[in-house]
This record gives sequence, C-alpha cells and structure tokens, in this order.
Amino acid sequence: MARVLLIHNPEAARTQSSLVQSICGVFKRAGWSVEAPGTEHPDRSAEIADQGVSAGVDVIAVYGGDGTVNAVAGKVGSQVPIGLIPGGTGNLLAGNLRLPRNPTQAARVIVKGAPRSIDLGRLAGSGGVRHFTVACGAGFDAELMAATTGEAKRRWGMGAYVATAWGVMAANEAVKYRIVVDGANFEVEAASVIVANCGEIIPPFLRLRPGILPDDGLLDVVVLNATGMIESAAVLWQLATGQTADNGRVKHIRGSQVSVESDMPRPVELDGEPAGMTPFTAQVIKGGIRVILPAHG
Repeated sequence: MARVLLIHNPEAARTQSSLVQSICGVFKRAGWSVEAPGTEHPDRSAEIADQGVSAGVDVIAVYGGDGTVNAVAGKVGSQVPIGLIPGGTGNLLAGNLRLPRNPTQAARVIVKGAPRSIDLGRLAGSGGVRHFTVACGAGFDAELMAATTGEAKRRWGMGAYVATAWGVMAANEAVKYRIVVDGANFEVEAASVIVANCGEIIPPFLRLRPGILPDDGLLDVVVLNATGMIESAAVLWQLATGQTADNGRVKHIRGSQVSVESDMPRPVELDGEPAGMTPFTAQVIKGGIRVILPAHG
C-alpha cells in the first residue's frame, strides 16, 4: 500500500477543508494510506516533509501555494516524489507543468502519474538561503509582489497582481546592475532582472522566451529595461506576444551560476514571495526534485 503525506496550508488562497477531504478521498479510493497535517508556515511545511522522508512515505503531496511548494522542495530534494495540488494564487510551477487547477483532478494525476526529474533553483541573499522552482528576480517584479496584499490575492487571485501593476509601473525606474553568469561579466541598466528555471512567469499568458525548460540544467537570465508606465507596458506586451529576440529592452543570458548586484538596493522575489534585497546569487541544482506528472507527459 502506497503511503502519501498530504501537506496543506489552510491560509493559502484556494485551500478549503472540504477540498482536503475530497483529495484524501481520491487517495483512499486508490488504496493509498493518507496522513494530512495542516500547516500555516513554510518552515513548518519543510519540517513535516523532512519527517515524512524519515518515515519512508512514498509520495509527498503539497496542497497550497508556491511558498509551500518551495519549502518542501528545498527540504525533500529528489528523495521522495512531490505531487502538486494547486491551492495558492499563482501556482506557478503547476501552471508551467500544465497540471490541473482543480484539486481533485490534480490528486488523480498523483495517483495515476509518474515522477519526472526537474531542476531546482537555490538563492542566497539578504533573506537567507531559499529555493525556487520557477524564477527569482530583482526590480519591478519584486516590487509588484511586495505591493500586492494577501487580502487582495485571496479575493481576486491573479487579478490582484494586474490591478497593482499599474501603480508600480508608473514609478518604474531602471538602475545599473552588475551580473556575473558562469564567470562572464555584464553591466546593464534594467528595471528588472529575472533568473528563470521555467519559461512562464504568469502561466500560460506571460512567457519569457521559448526554450526555457525546467529540466535543462541551466538558468535563464532575462534582463528587462524600461522606465515608466509606457515603456514597461511595451516590454510586457513584447513578452506576451512572443517578441523575445534580444534588443534594447530585453537581453537574455544562460548559465548555471548567477550573481546580481545593483548600484542601489533593489527588492528581490522568488516565485512571488519577497526574498530580501540585492545583491543575491542563484545556482541551479540539476534534477534537484522529482515531480509527479501525467504518465503520458
């Protein structure tokens, strides 16, 4: 009998106790035994996941947002497969992997699917050492995440970011960054520097560029240069419409280790969560986690 540890965050935007019971029902009907501890803090999620690994569970299922997913991924690594059940606002990794947003459908994928190795990002900076599955970055994106309140996210979902973006874009300014990618130095002016493990920062609508894959052993640095509302909106439109060639507004660099400094301190985010201020370093852990995907995927 398979043993699944279901970690769920009651404070996440889309988690409900009735849905937790429905998810457990999917596992039990498949003949699996289920433990379902709730937690309201990512650090506690990591602790529970660590206990599950030590207890020899077969699968760790995460029903919550990207913060909970990252905490579990950073602790579990590739030791135990992780099943994703979207329950937050962005659900960025689940969106990039095209997993169902419906919790019970996502649970069925876990039951019927197969593990696949993908890369994991590691960020070290003023906020300490943390892990990301989709992207981290400094500048506009981090300001947007910090300005969007938890209440707005619970009420409006991804629409909360859209509503907040207009005010942030109006004050958007480019600053000087020093970026080192695998020993190569770059000096740029940018409003945002994004270090991506996956291609879509708002799946499926906003893709940084084709060819950014979560299992290629590389990070993709995308530098966005824009000031004010008009230029910022133009860059976002360029990305949304697939105009991804390097030009005066967008620059692309690939590598496995990245460091980012700025002339003035800039906020940093990872997968939609505040993560301190610049400078920071990021590196890829190739095959760092195993995620359960549809067996035919």
